[in-house]
Amino acid sequence: HVKPPRLPPGQKAKPLLMVHGWPGSFYEFYKILPLLTDPAGRGLGDQTVFEVICPSIPGYGFSEAPHKQGFNVREAARVFCKLMERLGFQEFYAQGGDLGHRISTLMAQMKPQSVKGLHLNFYPLVRGGLRVLLSLLFGAHLPRLVGLTKEDARRVFPYFEKNVYAVLRETGYFHIQATKPDTVGCALNDSPVGLAAYILEKFSTWTDPTFRDLDDGGLERKFSLDDLLTNVMIYWVTGSIVPSMRFYKENIATDYDKKTLDARIGVYVPTGLAAFPNEILHTPQLWAQEKYKNIVTYSYMPRGGHFAALEEPELLAEDIRHFIATDRKS
Repeated sequence: HVKPPRLPPGQKAKPLLMVHGWPGSFYEFYKILPLLTDPAGRGLGDQTVFEVICPSIPGYGFSEAPHKQGFNVREAARVFCKLMERLGFQEFYAQGGDLGHRISTLMAQMKPQSVKGLHLNFYPLVRGGLRVLLSLLFGAHLPRLVGLTKEDARRVFPYFEKNVYAVLRETGYFHIQATKPDTVGCALNDSPVGLAAYILEKFSTWTDPTFRDLDDGGLERKFSLDDLLTNVMIYWVTGSIVPSMRFYKENIATDYDKKTLDARIGVYVPTGLAAFPNEILHTPQLWAQEKYKNIVTYSYMPRGGHFAALEEPELLAEDIRHFIATDRKS
């Protein structure tokens, strides 16, 4: 919980909840915090000032793991809604990527009167309608005809290579964690080198898929070793890799259930989406509108991948401000 050290006269800080994912932690936001809470101190002038809350998902880092089965993203969303209420925030903004996008989205569905705006840097399409089907059939050659931009077409097609094959290469971990998390988790809890290898591999290929072909995984091209090892150490000293992996198993039973309420209703709070070019999947605005019904801003980011807050904090902070400023004008 970081409060602004200074506020311009007559201005109030805007509360912003930022939710991490796996295999990240609250430390992902370490570099973006000063940009959001103290823009004047960073030479950014008289910008909007935020009071930022970065909780750990229960079972991650220093947040106690659930003691009963059934704690999934919906339960986490309820916990974080209650957290913001107890901190005294009746209205706030929410931001998330990876699993954080699911939790933040659910909060916006549960408490639309409290979540003033939702900003996401990861928002994969789980299921789509006729518009999505038509864009897949004709988007590669006639993108504008089916509601896509040239940039969408460049990032999405060839579809099988960039979506199916790419996802299969990067989601082996998902199957393990959604079915047998304790098996590999116990082994990782017993080996710091094994834990580092398992986590840092994601910071390589999810940051830039071309890093897969480099001998060192390109880790130091975007991050410092201190930052990477700090994140690993949060998992190691807390022994939280097992409950963090088990979170996937708790979610898989309901993630693809069309009968759940959140799967059947859209998100109507003002929403800002940041599309980073090296994200695992690209979701065009046309597709995102299947879920998010009030998209205020949609930004094609010039660079960056899955761990945007740690990799490109300036770009992400700028886009959050752009979203909130645009929403206030509308």
